[in-house]
Amino acid sequence: MPETETGTGAGIGSIIYINGPVVKAKHLETSKVREMVVVGEKKLIGEIISLEGDIGTIQVYEDTIGLKMGEEVIGTGKPLSVKLGPGIVSHIFDGIERPLSKIYDLGNQFIPEGIGLISLDKEELWDTRLTVKEGDFLESGAIFAEIEETSMLLHRAMVPPTLRGRVIRVMPDGKYTIEDTLLILSDEKGQTHNIKMSQEWPIRQPRPVKQRIPLEKLLVTGQRVIDTFFPLAKGGTSGIPGGFGTGKTITQHQLAKWSDADLIVYIGCGERGNEMTEVLEDFPKLKDPKTDNPLMDRTILIANTSNMPVAAREASIYTGITIAEYFRDMGYNVAVMADSTSRWAEALREISGRLEEMPAEEGYPAYLASRLAAFYERAGYCQNLNGSEGSVTIIGAVSPAGGDFSEPVTKSTKRIVGNFLALDRELAHARHFPSINWLLSYSNYIPVLSDWFKENISPEMMGIRAKLMGILLEENKLMDIVKLIGEDVLPDEQRIILEIARIIKIGFLQQSAYHSRDLYTGLPEQYNMLKVIKNLYDRAYSSIKKGIPLSKVKEEGLFSDIIMMKYNISAEKPELFKELIDRINNYYDSLENMYKEGSTDEG
Repeated sequence: MPETETGTGAGIGSIIYINGPVVKAKHLETSKVREMVVVGEKKLIGEIISLEGDIGTIQVYEDTIGLKMGEEVIGTGKPLSVKLGPGIVSHIFDGIERPLSKIYDLGNQFIPEGIGLISLDKEELWDTRLTVKEGDFLESGAIFAEIEETSMLLHRAMVPPTLRGRVIRVMPDGKYTIEDTLLILSDEKGQTHNIKMSQEWPIRQPRPVKQRIPLEKLLVTGQRVIDTFFPLAKGGTSGIPGGFGTGKTITQHQLAKWSDADLIVYIGCGERGNEMTEVLEDFPKLKDPKTDNPLMDRTILIANTSNMPVAAREASIYTGITIAEYFRDMGYNVAVMADSTSRWAEALREISGRLEEMPAEEGYPAYLASRLAAFYERAGYCQNLNGSEGSVTIIGAVSPAGGDFSEPVTKSTKRIVGNFLALDRELAHARHFPSINWLLSYSNYIPVLSDWFKENISPEMMGIRAKLMGILLEENKLMDIVKLIGEDVLPDEQRIILEIARIIKIGFLQQSAYHSRDLYTGLPEQYNMLKVIKNLYDRAYSSIKKGIPLSKVKEEGLFSDIIMMKYNISAEKPELFKELIDRINNYYDSLENMYKEGSTDEG
């Protein structure tokens, strides 16, 4: 057990109760709530979650098969923490940050009990450049060294948030392990501290920041329905609920692949193993669209599949968010994908049941909403302790049973998040992906991002978006009439709304994750596509108002080409958008002139 050492004065208890991952032990009067412990002869990792007298209730993060009454429980004197330093990016960990590739290399296809809290490689050497000198006074969180961790990420070693002091010794540039001392600090009390490039942090405690900054920057995802209709701010929160088969996982994969975050932390929380296998197989092959480097060079994967211990599933999202906060403190924009928070809530429910707590709605614990809120609250755009700015954006998938959005996890998530992307089963069955229902979804970030769109894209973009959204809402009302008495009874002014809504849905909102040109659309191209559709609507509606019949206004070839523009127009040829607009204008100019001349001749 070299990796799970006991702390000074660690409490030693004796097991008196075992119920799955929940264990009780006596003689723990000197222990603390949330203290990490090692349980039994196999040295299983656990955490004290409650104390009553000298009896402690322990949540065990490994399989308890074979555990016996009377075995020892030894305290470590510290809370459950993760090691933070070089060697995290491009790797895959389990729910308590144990590297799965290292466990596999040791000859284990499954995680063996008692392997300990192994984490980052302590022997790997990293090229390190120190950026401070003797005599410098370093505040908490100050950056003192730089390590090129991957081709896309410069790792910035920082003073732990709990320390500050004057540098009395600095090591020369060179190759060091994460356990080597790089500098020595003397604090205000005269005590010296050896500072390494790695540090530990309790997973349930948010890392401190200097201040939170109002959200005002867009997280660009390349997904048209999100960027334009339901935008997400950097540092914001998003919930993606949807029943089985509606595309939650593939939507999160698209966001992980194409969003402009500096780093992606993907948490597979209780999902099927084959879905995580797909991630592991796909991501190493993918190229980052901005740098053409492997996408894994800016990705961290945390896998806690449905067959892994349920308690570790509960801890996995805290492990992921703590890692994200660590890289935020370096000045990076981090996006956290939690797939899915429903499986995490099910872990809460199972553990709560074993603890014999009073159940609330659908058996979930009464504190479900507050736990969800505490998790999403760790998102934000912040000024860090070292003066840099960084953000953590949380995108959580929700898997409501039967697609019922009134169940507790979805309801609680909807109250908390600022962006809600409701996936629709009917759209998914119609092969419309992403199956985001534009009537049930919302984004509270539109007002705060309006200035960003004005400055970076166009002052008109949000106005065009509002107009096209109005067309979709009007089409929804008209469809109730169409279902009752058919489309033919509608006047042409309303029928053209149905036609334009069809173009918006198929030509803009629908986006293929497997088409080489359609899988990612830059914001300038999204704006130009909106302009083309708006221009078509304005000219077609104007012609209808002038008495021209719909059969002439709806030119099949023109409407079809506008639907297909997402496949045919690329960022390298923006002039093709202008050609489409000119074609629209020329067609309706000639059409209106023809009808005008015809009416003059009759006169």
